[in-house]
Amino acid sequence: MRISTNSVYDSVKANITRVSDQMLRANLIVSTGKRINKLSDDPVGMVSVLDLRSDIKNLEQLERNITMGRTWLKTGEAALTQVEDILSQVKSLAIQMASENVGSSERSAAAETVDGLLRQVLALANSKVGDRYIFGGTNTDTTPFSFDDEDTPPEVTYAGNASAFSIKIGNDLEVAVGKDGEQIFGDDDFDWSNASAGEDNIFKTLLDLKGYLESDSTAGIQGALTKLDNHLSTVNAAISDIGTRIIRLDVKENIIADLKLSYTDRMSRIEDADIAEAIMDLQSRQVAYQAALASSSKILKVSLVDYL
Repeated sequence: MRISTNSVYDSVKANITRVSDQMLRANLIVSTGKRINKLSDDPVGMVSVLDLRSDIKNLEQLERNITMGRTWLKTGEAALTQVEDILSQVKSLAIQMASENVGSSERSAAAETVDGLLRQVLALANSKVGDRYIFGGTNTDTTPFSFDDEDTPPEVTYAGNASAFSIKIGNDLEVAVGKDGEQIFGDDDFDWSNASAGEDNIFKTLLDLKGYLESDSTAGIQGALTKLDNHLSTVNAAISDIGTRIIRLDVKENIIADLKLSYTDRMSRIEDADIAEAIMDLQSRQVAYQAALASSSKILKVSLVDYL
């Protein structure tokens, strides 16, 4: 039975196309270093790879959260450390000014010093990371503390809330990285909506101390010393708490790094090719392709002669 020239041509074309596709796939594996480059290469393997990529992407987001959170905590730690230093400086000054041997002019000068230190504490209480305030609770876009020295008596007001700004560091796991300023700069039960009602907070203590210095009240100065000790304890506790949270972030970051490495290794074992083996396969496919071309040329020549 005589085979038509068209049938021979179609058969030759199909064979060359098949061998060419095999060579191109082998070349893609060598160039990418991966044995899975599309779903049809290995449907089950590709699904596993996509799941692992999603898991790794989520872990990378948690890493970014931790980096941001650490910045918040370290900024807060640095600010409160300065507040602690300022309060210690005020305490030392108050101890000196409580002496009966100190004159009015010296206390008046000390009052000016306290006023300047109060404003430094205020600036630290309004510390920011970028454009977000760290001591305003979850009201990170609003300046938490404002000072109106035109009031009688002068007072500092709080515009934040009692909630702490938190970041996600795991499934259903968050860490507070911001602070509610009312807890640090005022007693837990301090009513910031009525700051002149008599409760204690750092700013009121400093304002009162300034007034005692201006009025030469040694009893008032001595009373302020006890309050300063309480504020120092509160600030010190807040600094320690921040240190604990930084350690917690460090531990979680290490866990995430190990998990990310494990996922990456699993993904590599699924999708990566053995390069040496892939190169040998490519070379074999190239030889097969050249052989197919040569064979096809001969077949087509014979077919053409038969046709003639």
